[in-house]
Amino acid sequence: QDIQKNFSHVFLSLSHLQHLTKSLLAVAFLASFGSSMLYGYNLAVVNSPAQYIKEFYNETMIETYDWTPHEEVLTVLYSLTVSIFAIGGMTGALLVGRLVTTFGRKGTLVKSTGLVFIGGALMGFSRWCRNPAMVIIGRFITGVHSGISLSVVPMYLGEIAPKNLRGFLGLVPSIHICLGVFIAQVLGLSELLGKEEHWPLLLSLVVFPTIVQLMLLPWFPESPRYLLIEKGNVHATIAALKWFRTKGNIQAEVEEMQEEQRSLSSIQTLSVRNLLMDRCVRWQVITIAVVNIGMQLSGIDAIWFYTNDIFKNAGIPEPHIQYTTVGTGAIEVISGMLGCFTIERLGRRPLMIGGFLFMGLCCAGITVSVLFQAQLSFMRYISVGCVVGIIAGFCIGPAGVPFLITAELFKQSHRPAAYTVAGCLNWLSNFTIGFVFPFLEIATGPYCYLIFCAICLGVALYTIFIIPETKNKTFMEISQMFADKNNILEEELMSNAHLKMATMNGYGALGQNDEG
Repeated sequence: QDIQKNFSHVFLSLSHLQHLTKSLLAVAFLASFGSSMLYGYNLAVVNSPAQYIKEFYNETMIETYDWTPHEEVLTVLYSLTVSIFAIGGMTGALLVGRLVTTFGRKGTLVKSTGLVFIGGALMGFSRWCRNPAMVIIGRFITGVHSGISLSVVPMYLGEIAPKNLRGFLGLVPSIHICLGVFIAQVLGLSELLGKEEHWPLLLSLVVFPTIVQLMLLPWFPESPRYLLIEKGNVHATIAALKWFRTKGNIQAEVEEMQEEQRSLSSIQTLSVRNLLMDRCVRWQVITIAVVNIGMQLSGIDAIWFYTNDIFKNAGIPEPHIQYTTVGTGAIEVISGMLGCFTIERLGRRPLMIGGFLFMGLCCAGITVSVLFQAQLSFMRYISVGCVVGIIAGFCIGPAGVPFLITAELFKQSHRPAAYTVAGCLNWLSNFTIGFVFPFLEIATGPYCYLIFCAICLGVALYTIFIIPETKNKTFMEISQMFADKNNILEEELMSNAHLKMATMNGYGALGQNDEG
């Protein structure tokens, strides 16, 4: 009976994939492979060659300036090399709104690949040119690309997916981020590219996935919602939908987009300033701020940056640490896939609430285990278990859902500005935690993880009380779910409804039920 029950669960969770066409799956993997995966790769790639990069900086300083820098100077230069990626990311996030409105979603992804080639070339030839600045500038430029693609890939996939597959396709990029981290950890092993002479190659390998994306992605259509709502091109929209859908009813989907188009106060895309001042989306803006800041301040970045130190303190022998780190990378990929295949069955809320609660529990577990590991030797293994738990909990839900619901909570005119806000907050939090965590750990010791525990519990509670379930809902239905939270006056909605009734041929009834 149990086996039968398990089979039925698997069958039900896979039944929603019947609308998944080869072209939808291909574009999801292609967009993520050449963009999201590079973000994960760049996050982790500087960990294993850290010592070699510092030595390179030291040698070039002596050669160029005849000056031997102190260890502190080298640490600052290396920290800059790591954190400049986040500054580049924030710069990229600020450009998203303008780029996606001008070039479209797919167009932005294709055009931004040039940044990877420039950044990869600078890092790859830095040792040959004996120039440390090339590494730092290369990291900044690849950061700009990641800042753009981290927002544009979920936006593109969210707009091309049918509503019952939005969650599944929306989490494909987060699997690729985990995969990128894992690949960087494997290639960084001392048996592979973790040798002194290979570190420039390790940093510049990002160009290869981008070449594949640049060769294939231009052949796929632009987002149908962008083509219809922003460009008003019905023929191109129908052609794009035919490419992405099975024999289903395309007409119904086109009508839903036209209904959204009519509901927009203007077809012009809103600026960030107008988005923040628009009281009709007040709670949606607060929600994306909470989930994007919470995602980065949940302690996951601290875990990723300092995994090796945590394992060293747990008493794992030095030569074995690199393999343990690769093991955590594999757990990330498996957890990401688990989230991806269960999101359409469970919904967004359970993955967010469960993920953050489990992470909070594990953060508290790290504090307790570190405090008692001197008296109780088995506590060391509990701290390793908690690290694995935080990573697994993060990758199941909090890693991908914030980017997905940023697409779901906003209509077409608000979406680019919303992604700019979400991306900036995400990268700013990422930079802050990378910069502040070492000082926080010195000041508070193991108690610093209790701060992360409180943040995780706070985001989980916010999700429980404020965020509605968006599974299987159209963008219009989601906007209506937030209407009462935003205290939109009844007469405003009714005047909108009458306007819609005059133009919508039979959709008027839907407009009149707008009050909730």
